[in-house]
Amino acid sequence: MIEITLKVNGQMHRVSVEPGENLLRTLREKIGTRGVKQSCDYGGCGACTVIANGKTVYSCMTLSAKMSDAEITTVEGLETTHGLDPLQTLFMEKWALQCGFCTPGILLSSKCLLDSNPNPSEGEIKEALAGHVCRCTGYIKIIEAVREAAELRSRK
Repeated sequence: MIEITLKVNGQMHRVSVEPGENLLRTLREKIGTRGVKQSCDYGGCGACTVIANGKTVYSCMTLSAKMSDAEITTVEGLETTHGLDPLQTLFMEKWALQCGFCTPGILLSSKCLLDSNPNPSEGEIKEALAGHVCRCTGYIKIIEAVREAAELRSRK
């Protein structure tokens, strides 16, 4: 076992991990962040996406041992003391989610995109979301919600 420290959604966690343990397992089973979804286990669907040190990663393909001292944001970390992140609110208002299984990963990729590019084009939004599989929505409402979130951010 290897002892690592992770800062997850602003809170420090010291956990013991196996050398080959993925970040998905560590986050779900040892830290309790259930918003990180387990699906394909090979980086093909995006359901397990988290933000690690400012970049999106597939937690199913990331070794926990290599993430020691990383700052991780899961979907649970989007909510603030003021309530839901505007992206979360817009996803609900625009009907950009249906079953919701893929939504946490899509929200985190969208947040990461908007943090690095406050005014993305539709093509840039599609590129940022290319690693996500959503079987319910057809992506149109998702793209609309991300565009509107960008517009809201630019007005502040």
